[in-house]
Amino acid sequence: MTTTTTHSFRLLLIAAALSFLTAFNFYCIGEEAVFPTTSLEMWQDGVWLKQYLYGGDVQHNPLFNWLIIAFANLFGWTHVLGVARGLTICATLATAAVLAWLTWRLFRERSFAAFAALIYLTFEDVLMYHGWLAYVDPLFALFIFSAIAALWIACAEQRKALLWVAGIALTCAFLAKAFTAYVFYGAALFVLARTSLNRKLLFSKMSLAAHAAVLFAPLAWFALIPAGQGQSGRMFKEILSKLAPPDIAGYLAKLVLYPLDIWSGLLPAGILAIYFALRGRIGESETQPEHFRDALLITALNFLPYWLAPQSGIRYLLPIYPLFALIAARLIWRAGSPAILTTRRWLAATIALNFVLGLIVFPYYQHKYRGENYALAAADIVSLTRGQPLYNIDTTTNGMNVTFYINQLRYPQHALQYPPQEFNPDFSLGEGRALARAAPSTEQSGFIIAMPIDAKMGTLVKEYQLGGDKLYLLCHGAACKTALPIK
Repeated sequence: MTTTTTHSFRLLLIAAALSFLTAFNFYCIGEEAVFPTTSLEMWQDGVWLKQYLYGGDVQHNPLFNWLIIAFANLFGWTHVLGVARGLTICATLATAAVLAWLTWRLFRERSFAAFAALIYLTFEDVLMYHGWLAYVDPLFALFIFSAIAALWIACAEQRKALLWVAGIALTCAFLAKAFTAYVFYGAALFVLARTSLNRKLLFSKMSLAAHAAVLFAPLAWFALIPAGQGQSGRMFKEILSKLAPPDIAGYLAKLVLYPLDIWSGLLPAGILAIYFALRGRIGESETQPEHFRDALLITALNFLPYWLAPQSGIRYLLPIYPLFALIAARLIWRAGSPAILTTRRWLAATIALNFVLGLIVFPYYQHKYRGENYALAAADIVSLTRGQPLYNIDTTTNGMNVTFYINQLRYPQHALQYPPQEFNPDFSLGEGRALARAAPSTEQSGFIIAMPIDAKMGTLVKEYQLGGDKLYLLCHGAACKTALPIK
């Protein structure tokens, strides 16, 4: 591979990274408001170990919140959504860097390492959606893949110290999201332990100590946080709920469509690798067959549970996207220079398309259909309520996004909370959640954001059309005297 081509890979990596910057101009998308909102509540209440939304304990782990809080205090809480997206983008770019490091250590080709990282960053699902979306999944993926990479190189180079790096990364993954981090890592451990040399390392005293510490970490965490047993139970229950089978037809459809959904997220490199394979153009023999085989086995073992589970989403497989990239890159690389140059052109076109989508198409969509209307509804609600008590019982995506913009407009006032129980004694947060509020409120008047309308909670003041859905503003008690007529 020529120096010019290697240089072009690096230029495309820079271009791909720069294309993520267009995401900072977007309004809230999906459930992006969750982590900025919960981080604000944690900061305002001085709570560090529990994640709260509207004053209710959502029983999730808070590592992403800690990072958001730290940088929101640096850049300002009015920029908290940008902070969350910036952290996600950094996690995505760091994952690409870890992939380049792993690839270099395994295959000893710097050009190939850059090529693999470029393929990862230009996966459609990474570049155009989950790579910048302010969800915890990219951070979760970074820590899991870092743990797998450290474990892999520890085995390949017999470096015991890297086992502690793997353990720390895996613990961070758990603190970011869920127990499933251990499943991803366990699959890699199982594959790598097939050889006697690796087993000797993995059963060494240092390895056993590192892995014992990894297993002890969740126990220590749940013992540390308030009501930790309830949170651990909820996390297990959330995993088990994915195993609840739907109807047979729905499950069969999922078995067919899920691989296609994953494959569509891996375009364009995913289809190019398959195309070159089907055309018989992968003519060069594999120089590191054991590493390529390990990559295939680790990916397959981690893919199967999510494919076979009755309920799973594409973002749950983000931790093995880098392995998909490694496999695709290796197949294309072995197809020779013409295939690599063709792939390079496709990747350049994908990056150019991402700039067009980020600068023109998606802003237009948010202006005309869904996105900007969240901010407009929030401004209208703040104006209508005229500084009176305002609460929220809408936990839908629309409700969370509108609430986020209300919190931004009212800052430094406290983030919106659930209404006092006295508004409606029958109101419940749902199974497994509890209010942070310790004492009943004497306030009997205020406005409530709701979806759907709760007649016991208040009287309809105004409804807002948000895309294909609606959001309602209710009044309760004396606040109804100041409310505008129903619109």
